[in-house]
Amino acid sequence: MSVFSQSPLWRRWSVALLLLAFSSFSGLLHAESEPAQASSPATSKAEAALNRVNGEIRDLSESLKVTTGDQKDAIQFRLFNKNNELREVIGNAIDADSLPKEMLIEQVRVQQNYTESAKAYLDSKAEEVTEKFNAAKDEDKLSILNNYSEIQDYLNSAYDASWQNLEWLKKLDVQDKVAESEFAVLVGKKLRLTSASIEYFSQQANALSTQIASAPEADKAGLQTSQLILKQRLSIETKSLRNLIVLGDELGMDTSEYKRQVFSITGNITQDILDGKVMLSLVSHWWTQAIDWLADNAPQQLFQVLIFLLILFITRAIVKLVRKVVSKAVINKNLKLSHLMQNFFISMSGNIVWVIGIMVGLSQIGLNLAPILTGFGIAGVIIGFALQDTLSNFAAGMMLLIYRPFDVGDFVFAGGVDGKVSHMSLVNTTIRTFDNQIIIVPNSKIWGDVIKNVTHERTRRVDMIFGIGYGDDLLKAEQVLTEIVHAHPAVLKSPEANIKVHTLNTSSVDFIVRPWVKTDDYWDVYWDITKEVKLRFDREGISIPFPQQDVHLHMVKDAVSDNS
Repeated sequence: MSVFSQSPLWRRWSVALLLLAFSSFSGLLHAESEPAQASSPATSKAEAALNRVNGEIRDLSESLKVTTGDQKDAIQFRLFNKNNELREVIGNAIDADSLPKEMLIEQVRVQQNYTESAKAYLDSKAEEVTEKFNAAKDEDKLSILNNYSEIQDYLNSAYDASWQNLEWLKKLDVQDKVAESEFAVLVGKKLRLTSASIEYFSQQANALSTQIASAPEADKAGLQTSQLILKQRLSIETKSLRNLIVLGDELGMDTSEYKRQVFSITGNITQDILDGKVMLSLVSHWWTQAIDWLADNAPQQLFQVLIFLLILFITRAIVKLVRKVVSKAVINKNLKLSHLMQNFFISMSGNIVWVIGIMVGLSQIGLNLAPILTGFGIAGVIIGFALQDTLSNFAAGMMLLIYRPFDVGDFVFAGGVDGKVSHMSLVNTTIRTFDNQIIIVPNSKIWGDVIKNVTHERTRRVDMIFGIGYGDDLLKAEQVLTEIVHAHPAVLKSPEANIKVHTLNTSSVDFIVRPWVKTDDYWDVYWDITKEVKLRFDREGISIPFPQQDVHLHMVKDAVSDNS
């Protein structure tokens, strides 16, 4: 036997069903006792529909008397659906005025009794399912909630039917003010209870979300199941509240606070939000929440912010100290680190300390660093795809850092540009050309091309070629060149300068002159020796030939004579 069959509600349901059957039967007797009148087609059709549905309801009522257990509940819900069909017939008859008013009033009265009994039964079933839900395991609660949701849908329909009955009586000129007053009180009570349930479930859901965020992975599955159950219950109660709000508006009740609650829970923007009272309720609620949050959390949050700022201040001081220590360490001449490597170590040491300090500060204000680090990892992958060229330059910068083909201050030919390196970073290199232009070259272009470092070594050989005429004294010219080279103060004694006859050219005899100098003196020596060679050759009567070509014309005399 079900709870329903053992409850006093069964007697109320029996009375309601008997009244419903009696009204149908009396309607038939009334129709038969009246003088035979010509009924209109609409009346005959309405009476036939009314009799048919009432007959089906009587059959279900008889089945309900001899049925027990869960089948009784199934028949009961079939009666709900069949009664909704009967209400549709009654409503059509009232709208079309196709049945006698007394018959319609009697049918609506019976519907009132039936609806009240239905609400009582459904409330009882809802309590029964709630008790079963509270005693069930989490894995069984979702299926129980489906039954609970169905009962709530029927209960919402029963409240709508109660209001419709009162509206029908008004339309039939039989207004029941006492019933309207009682119904308004019932709706108001139901609104408050449903609103309180939503508020309770909402607070539980928020607390559970916070708990899930900080829970270990092993416990998250069970907590997420509980969260899903809470969301389902919240959805059911919100649906009921919406239905009650419509009834409250019909009854002239102030439902702005309940509309505000629905908007806060669902976030759905409807035309209700344009209502001044609803908007005022929303603003008032948000203001109250803000004040409560400040009262509860402001001191703690302010203290955490101060701690965070203090950690940043301490981190800044540590960064300065670490950079000074690292700077002194990397500048050590024994390490022979390039400027780029020195700047890299100094910068990275400071950045690492900053990252550690910021992470410690964020942890002190209650932030969970695991999602942040995960987000950085995902963002790194995305940024890596988006900045492939930049990362290529960075990789090339790392290669330049490791292999050190040049350093700041060197004269180089790299990436198609020649000049002095004025600045280097892991992304690009700044070169100042000899005519004082600043050219920034990406490191990938430098590393992927030939690099010529002019000033990398401390000494350089100056390569020069000087030519004399074939009629000049070869040994004298060699002696003069030797004297000029050895006389220059910037020419190094070791390695020894190389002065040799190099080529018997078309117009000249060429000497190679290759003295060794310090790298910084290269151009001074080059220009000084070139100038001195011209002056000494002129004084010694040694010619410096320039390219020339002799053209010889031969006239063939015999050929001219024959032509003449």
